Amino acid sequence: MALVIATALAAGVAPAVLGGAAAVAAPAPVTASTGTVTQEGGPLVVPSGEEGPVTTRVTVRLSHYTGGKIKARLLLPTKPHEAGSELPAYHAVASTCAVNGGAFKACSWANWANVATLPEVDTQAGYDTTLTYDIRVDATSTGAYLGDVPAYLEVTDEAGTVTDRGPVSFKFVKGTPEANLRTTVLARDKAGVLWQYESSGRADKPLKARERIGGGWNAYTSITSLTHRTAAGEGALVTRDRDGVLWYYQGSGNPDAPFKPRVRIGGGWNQYTAIVGHGGGLVARDKDGKLWVYLRSGSDDPTQMFMTRGLVGSGWNAYNLIAGRGGGYEAVARDTGGVLWSYGFRQGGGGYYEVYAPRTRIGGGWNVYDSVVSTGDLDGSILDPGTSDDFLARDKDGRLWFYAGRRAAVGPATVPGPTRRQIGSGWGIYDAIL
Repeated sequence: MALVIATALAAGVAPAVLGGAAAVAAPAPVTASTGTVTQEGGPLVVPSGEEGPVTTRVTVRLSHYTGGKIKARLLLPTKPHEAGSELPAYHAVASTCAVNGGAFKACSWANWANVATLPEVDTQAGYDTTLTYDIRVDATSTGAYLGDVPAYLEVTDEAGTVTDRGPVSFKFVKGTPEANLRTTVLARDKAGVLWQYESSGRADKPLKARERIGGGWNAYTSITSLTHRTAAGEGALVTRDRDGVLWYYQGSGNPDAPFKPRVRIGGGWNQYTAIVGHGGGLVARDKDGKLWVYLRSGSDDPTQMFMTRGLVGSGWNAYNLIAGRGGGYEAVARDTGGVLWSYGFRQGGGGYYEVYAPRTRIGGGWNVYDSVVSTGDLDGSILDPGTSDDFLARDKDGRLWFYAGRRAAVGPATVPGPTRRQIGSGWGIYDAIL
C-alpha cells in the first residue's frame, strides 16, 4: 500500500509535509477485510486539548490460526498535500497500545512512515483465536489536527502473512486548550480584593468562574500586565502605589497563587497618567502628553529591569484611554470623540524608540465604555492566525462585552472585531480590569 503518514497519533511530531486542510482521504484500495475486526463504540473521538487520553478497543477474531507470534499494525492514511493549500499544523500526540489486557507500550512510528506497530502476542496451539487491542491516544491542542482519520488494523501471522484486516477510525475534535495556552483576566473590586477569571477556551462562554487571589490591592493606583499571563500561573505584573513606587510581581507558576511576593523596582512613577505593557517592558504617558518607553534591560535585578527611558512621541493627551497587553507590542487608544485607534508594532525603520507604526482607525462609538482591555486568547482561537488576542469592554451599566480579535486591514496589529457579544453583567463592582 502506497500510503503517506496520516496523522499525529505518534509520540513524536508528525512530518510537516502533510497537507491540505480538506478532510482526510480514504486509504489506497485494499483487499476486502478478512476475519472479524470490530472497533467497539465506533470511531474514537479524540479531544485535542487538556482532556487527557482516550482509548478504543478493537476485537479481532482470527480467520485462521497457525500459532506462534502474531503481529499487528495500524495503517494510517492521509490525503497528500495539494499545491496551493495550507499545511495543517500537526502536533505531538502520545499513543500507546496493549494486546489481550497486557501492559500498554508505545505504538508510535518514525517520521515519514505510515505504520504504527502494536505489541506482539506469542500464541500457542489451542490459544483463543480472539484478540483484543486497546489503542490509547492523548492529543494536545498545540497545532491540533482536527478531522476524521480512517485507518486499518492489520494482523499478520508468524510467517508474515496478512491474516486479517479491518477499519479503525479516529475523529479529532477541538478540546480545551492547555492551561499554558489559556490566558486570565484580573479584576480588582472596590474593597481591594483581586480576582482571577481563567479563560475557558470556549467561544460560548469564554470566562470561567472567578477565583480570589488576595486583598490589599487597593494600595495601588495602577496595575499593569508586564508579560503575558496564563492559566498555568505564568506572567508578571507591575503596580504603582500612592507614593509613586513601582513594584514587581513575578509569576509563580502556581495557578492557585499566581504571583510571588512583590519586589521594589523604584520610585518617581507618579509623573505618569497612564502605564501600559509593551513587549515585556512599559510605555508611560506623562502629564504633558509625552509617551515614553521603558525597554527591558535583560537584567534579573528588578531595580535594573528597564533601560533608560526613550521618548516615543507627543500629543498622547488626545486619548482618554490607552490599552496594551503584557508581552504584546501593540496598543489601542481611544480619543475624546470616542474613536478607537490601533497602534501596531513598528517592524523596522524609524528611530530606536519609535515603537509603534502609524495609527489606524478602528471605529467610533467606544465612549460608551469606561474600560477597554486587550487580552490574550479567550475563546480558544489561539491556533487561528491573527485572532489570538481578544478584547473586553465594560459599559457604564457594568455589562461586559466580548470582541473577538482579528487581523487589522492595515499593518500587523490585532484589533477588535466588528461585532460584540455580551458575556457578563455586574462588572461595575470592579475599579480595575486587566
